[in-house]
Amino acid sequence: MPVPRARPRLEAMTSPDGSTAEVGADHRSPPKQTGSRHRKESTNPQWLRYGLLGAAVFALLAVVYVIDLVASSGAVPRGVVVAGVDLGGRDIDDAEALLRARISERIEKPLAFEAGDVTGDITVSADVLDVDWAQTLDRVGSQPLDPFTRIVSLFTDRHVQIASTVDEAALSAQVEGLRPVTDRAPVEGGVRFDGAQPIPVLPVAGQALDAAGAREALVADWADATPIELPVDVTDVVVDDAAVQDAVDKIAEPAVAADVVFTGRDGKVATLKPDQVGAVLTFTPNDSGGLTPQYNRDAAAALLAPQLAVTEVRPRDAVISVTSGAPVVTPAVVGDMVAWQKTLDGLPGLMSAPNARTAAAVYEPAQPALTTEAVNGLGIREVIAEYTTGGFEPASGVNIRKVAEVVNGAIVKPGDTFSLNGFTGPRGIEQGYVESGIIDHGRPAKAVGGGISQFATTLYNATYFAGLEDVTHTEHSYYISRYPEAREATVFEGAIDLAFRNNTQNGIYIEAVGSSSDVTVRIWGTKAVDVQSVTGDRYADTAPDTITLPEGGDCVASRGAPGFTTSNTRIITDHITGAEVYRHTRTVKYDPVPIVKCV
Repeated sequence: MPVPRARPRLEAMTSPDGSTAEVGADHRSPPKQTGSRHRKESTNPQWLRYGLLGAAVFALLAVVYVIDLVASSGAVPRGVVVAGVDLGGRDIDDAEALLRARISERIEKPLAFEAGDVTGDITVSADVLDVDWAQTLDRVGSQPLDPFTRIVSLFTDRHVQIASTVDEAALSAQVEGLRPVTDRAPVEGGVRFDGAQPIPVLPVAGQALDAAGAREALVADWADATPIELPVDVTDVVVDDAAVQDAVDKIAEPAVAADVVFTGRDGKVATLKPDQVGAVLTFTPNDSGGLTPQYNRDAAAALLAPQLAVTEVRPRDAVISVTSGAPVVTPAVVGDMVAWQKTLDGLPGLMSAPNARTAAAVYEPAQPALTTEAVNGLGIREVIAEYTTGGFEPASGVNIRKVAEVVNGAIVKPGDTFSLNGFTGPRGIEQGYVESGIIDHGRPAKAVGGGISQFATTLYNATYFAGLEDVTHTEHSYYISRYPEAREATVFEGAIDLAFRNNTQNGIYIEAVGSSSDVTVRIWGTKAVDVQSVTGDRYADTAPDTITLPEGGDCVASRGAPGFTTSNTRIITDHITGAEVYRHTRTVKYDPVPIVKCV
């Protein structure tokens, strides 16, 4: 059976005049045109509008640029700041006048500076540092043509450095003159003591002015109104503040809390008191940034030893006496002394102990420097040489007898050197010497210790004839008639010495005896050589000058004496065989003694 066909669906469509008509559902509208021609016709008007707008903006900016360039012609570029003075936009001549006025206020005025953590000021004259105006204005520059630069200048500043004329040598000298203000040595952290009070010493880094950098900074920034930063080289310290406080709290404070007592014999004690701790306890930096305590045993012993000295027996050297005409040995004495280095072994623990701070002193035998056996083995048996001089004034006699008393009994071991200045030490009023006559530049004068040269001449001749080795001696500048020519000696404390070496196989003993009229030195030992002295002729005489001085106590008239040159030859022979062992000639030139007239 045939299927009925469906009826096409009709839709109402409104016509332009308002009527309706039925249209079949399969009715199609004509296709739209989608070709390229259609797209160009629809988009070109929009891009054209953008292009025209951009061109208008560019034209406007170009007009503004030209107007700005013309308006700023002959002026300093915007944003330019020279030495802290804003010159941007000003007429070149006006800008220069303003800059000159501002900088003239600063020339030869104190310039503030900062060097590390130190502040100060320096005044530099115009002769040393001034403005190079031509170069400075060249640095300011002309109007920039770059649009971007001109726009940026509306919002930023461009700082231009002053060009300077510099006297390098003078500026360097002034920079070096700042060091007392800018430089300091580093101070390491530590602890010091004010009596019994520990005082923390906080660390401070050291600094030293970088002279080259400081000169550059001054040249660059001297015209600015702000403080000049001068570079410094910093020396760091090791210890920090916490380590210092730790040393105070844990070591120094306990150390001064109470006495430290050492008990000796017979109920005697030696006490280290809190106010003496600072002489014993010090601190040194360690590798970890802390402080290490140091206990000075020698300083502690110096404080404690006198308190127990009455409990000790001091050692005594063996001595030789020749008063009977032959050497007699007095035996040495072994001492019994406190061994302070051992006694002080426990000092750190005692100084930190909260309660008991007492320890016993340790005693030990103390051997003499020269034992009886050593003296007996020196071979000092006889006088091997002696010499006597005389003819001195009473005051000189006091000094001669004093130095003879000090030297008398000196023992010189084989190979050792004897120094007169070294053996006697200072020869001043405190040691019993007095003012006496001397020769000063050929004229009589006075000085404390006058006459010692006579003893030196006597000692020199005794050692000369004993055949001992001459280490050093100096003749007088002017010849003194009571001494042998070219065989005499002078001394001056701290400058001119007399020294000889014991070049024999036996010991040497010096016997020195002074009287009111002469002084004698004898050398004791074992005779091994004989000595002959040969004095040469005088030659090359020189006439004295004449000196005229005001009459009075300071002028001592003198007839003067000619100078001359001569020599002395020492010939040493073996005492047993007579064979020559040594020969030496010494030439000496004596200056003329001036003629002194008092008018």
